[in-house]
Order: sequence, then C-alpha cells, then structure tokens
Amino acid sequence: MSEAGEAIREHLRAVEERNRDTIDAVAERVYRTIVDGGLILTAGTGHSRAMVLETFYRAGGLACVKPITHPALDPLAGGAASTRLERVPGLGRLLADEAAATEVDTAFVFSNSGTNPVPVELAEALAEDGATVVAVSSRQHMARAPLRADKKLDQVAHYVLDTATPYGDAFWPTPSGHIAPLSSISGAYLWNLILISVARLAEEKGTSLPVWASANVAGGEERNVELRERYRGRIPGL
Repeated sequence: MSEAGEAIREHLRAVEERNRDTIDAVAERVYRTIVDGGLILTAGTGHSRAMVLETFYRAGGLACVKPITHPALDPLAGGAASTRLERVPGLGRLLADEAAATEVDTAFVFSNSGTNPVPVELAEALAEDGATVVAVSSRQHMARAPLRADKKLDQVAHYVLDTATPYGDAFWPTPSGHIAPLSSISGAYLWNLILISVARLAEEKGTSLPVWASANVAGGEERNVELRERYRGRIPGL
C-alpha cells in the first residue's frame, strides 16, 4: 500500500463523512425528480467537464441526465481559450435559457473553484428558473479563489457537495510543484455515492430507475435503445 494511495483513500473517506447528510438530502431530491418525470441537468467548465461526461450516457448511470454544454468550454478545443470563455459574463444565462429548466429538475454544477462567471451565473439562472441546484465544489479552494463574478457558487446553490480538495486542487508536493489533482476523483466518488443512495431509495419504495447498461453485455444494447427512445425528445445529445 503506497503512501500516496493511502492519502487518496483517506481523502475519499473524509469526503464521504463530510458530505453524509448532504448526500442523503440530494439523493432524496434526485429521486423525486425522477419520479416526477424531471431531468437531471449537469454542467461544468474547464476540467469539470470531465464530470459532465461521467454523468452522461454512462453504463451504470441515469438515462435522464441532460448535459448543459458549449463546445468551446472544453479544454480539448483550446486550453487557454476555454479558460477565457468560462470568465465571460452572460454566457451562463444563455446556457440556462437553452437548458429550459423547470421546478421538477435537479441541476448539478461542477466547479472546483466555484468562482468563474459561467458556472456561477448558470447555477443562479437555473435556480431562478425553478430547478434545485447542487454545487460540487471545494469549499477550501472556493474560499481562497479570487472573486470573478458578483457571487461565488455556494451563494447561489441550494446544496453544496464539498470535494474537500486543497487550494489549487493538486495535493502531492514535489520540487516541481504540487501534482495529482483530487477534484475529478472526488467528484466522481460523490456522484457514485448519490447514484447508490438514489437506487436504495428506489428499492425501498418499490420503483425502478432508468439506468444505462453497458452496450457490451448481453441485452445491454436492447435496453439502451429503449432508454434512448424514451428520452431522445428531451435530451438532444442522445
């Protein structure tokens, strides 16, 4: 067992403990969204877009997830350009308008720093449109990050799931600087804890969830075809 590996595992244990009550509350809200026929909206800029990908069209994930995206916000489309774009005022509101959120929807906005205008304005606009907004962010990083919008993400979200990552995200010190960012692994861990909690609620209440299967297992493609047909009209990306 490596020292680094144990440090990461300890971090995830702390993340789960710190967010225990919030996970339960968010899972209840997500379950209600599914039962009421709403959608789970997910958004993120920069490398937080990795978390949007983790939530969408993923084996073992929910089929009722609608990503809120803009191609130029992806670092693969241009690293420096994506950083500039996530700081452009007004874009978050435009993305919210396209998302057309309602009061039965739940939105997850992934932003480890919680300070750039696009995720902050997007979260605020989605809340104004009636959706329940869950921020997935580092409270420690957010507290020290420079204010780039009128508010920070924790001021506009209904719930905050704390990734507990250190200021700057990377946790392992080296002579070349800190390496090994924790936000992605922490965000994915929190998302999976939410999924499992929602599934437990569904089992307790005798309901089923729209869950994607792997297309590479027996019956998986057939199941996914049915789910795509069910949600294609509401989730264009399918």
